[in-house]
Amino acid sequence: MEAFLTGLDSLMQPSVLLAILIGSVGGLAIGAVPGIGPAIAIAILLPATVFLDDLVSLVLLLGVYGSSMYGGAVPAILINTPGTPVNALTTYDGYAMTRRGEASRALSLAYSASFFGGCFSIIMALLALFAFGPYLRDLGALFGQRDILMAAILGGVLLIAAHRQTMGIAALLFGFGFLIAMIGRQSTRQIDRYTFDIEYLYSGFNLIVVIVGIFALSQALNLMVGKDDDPPEARISGGLLNGFREIARRKLITVCSAIYGTIMGIIPGVGEFVAQFFSYSTARSLSKDPARFGHGSPEGLIASETSNNAVPAAAMIPLLALGVPGEALTAMMMVVFFDAGIKPGPDIFENNPDFLFSLFTALLIINVLVLITLLFSTRLIAKMVYIPNRFLGAFIMILSFVGVYSIRNSLTDCIFAVIFGFIGFVLRRLDWPLVPIVLGLVLGSIIVERLTAGAGQIKSAVDLINRPVSGTLFVVILMVIGFIIWTSIKNRRTNYQT
Repeated sequence: MEAFLTGLDSLMQPSVLLAILIGSVGGLAIGAVPGIGPAIAIAILLPATVFLDDLVSLVLLLGVYGSSMYGGAVPAILINTPGTPVNALTTYDGYAMTRRGEASRALSLAYSASFFGGCFSIIMALLALFAFGPYLRDLGALFGQRDILMAAILGGVLLIAAHRQTMGIAALLFGFGFLIAMIGRQSTRQIDRYTFDIEYLYSGFNLIVVIVGIFALSQALNLMVGKDDDPPEARISGGLLNGFREIARRKLITVCSAIYGTIMGIIPGVGEFVAQFFSYSTARSLSKDPARFGHGSPEGLIASETSNNAVPAAAMIPLLALGVPGEALTAMMMVVFFDAGIKPGPDIFENNPDFLFSLFTALLIINVLVLITLLFSTRLIAKMVYIPNRFLGAFIMILSFVGVYSIRNSLTDCIFAVIFGFIGFVLRRLDWPLVPIVLGLVLGSIIVERLTAGAGQIKSAVDLINRPVSGTLFVVILMVIGFIIWTSIKNRRTNYQT
């Protein structure tokens, strides 16, 4: 309780409260504009966090992360264009309801379901911290260098497994990110790795520069070469609180979807898409009218929005407990942790318990602020849907260059950002995923660091898995790989028979 009160006191600082407000409202606006999304917004904001207080930086990014999916539902429902990638499933039933003249009802359902899903996962996380906090502090004694190493490898395997149809591509891009992490001079032994005697590569690639290039600049280029659409404007009228009564009548679907989102958020490399798949499938099986799904079903909309908004708070758990990011957004937040001198991992429960409570309480405040903002300004936010794509692309590009240059006042960083921007642009045109590169870079750094630190205890390959935690994680890795192989064989047999 003392840690919770200390964390709450930290949040009451005017600068922190202002950051929560700006992040929440800004995240809504960003989510409502198709083509930006939280990953690009956070990539643009990362350079600015270098100059801000640690907690201020984190709650600002959390605000964008936690509120963007609310905003992303607005264009998904009104113009059949998801504001963020995870709102794609929302278009199935949300836009169909708009075409029936039920835009206000669809928005109300989306807000209510998102609020419930977000608050559910946050409250579960806070209860877990209260109930198991004293025991979690002892978790650090169980985790050594080799255990964190195996956890990072597991994160990579789960990430690749999550890209079911493109696992080979995901593995290739993860390896590319790993290679980027290897480039530079190792500080402890003064060994140059893949620098080819190029002075600019001695310090390696700045993670912020890579993220801004891969996500922000690539999307800016993508928007600037595309066409500006002029979608018809939908009418919004009536109250937006009626959705709470409607989700209360569908308690089973709502709660199941929130549970799916929480569980899938905890598993590294899984995230919103898998949570939505399970939630949507379960909701359809529980529905009295499954044929309506995809054609304007309120239950389908509830399942989609509840599950994807339950993921952000849950995704913070593997990041904080193991130091392993589950997806790109939490990987970006690790940059702020590193800059603040806070090392995510089991020791954080003993060294910074008040910090943990601050983060989850901030997420709870963000959800409340977002709901209040939406109730009073939906019509204004909806107008952001119609901003021209090319204007957005130019604006993102300017902000990206300003942010990258401000980190170290270096034109070299800007050049590297452009290079990674073109790489990201090509990958977007090929419809290849960008997330594996960033996670390969982050997890690759963790793997190399832990392997180097634990090298004195490793005499053979068996020494990597001869501890209880590392051995258990290794078994889980083998199970995941075995499941992937079994599924591939099964699918090939099915395709051969048909």
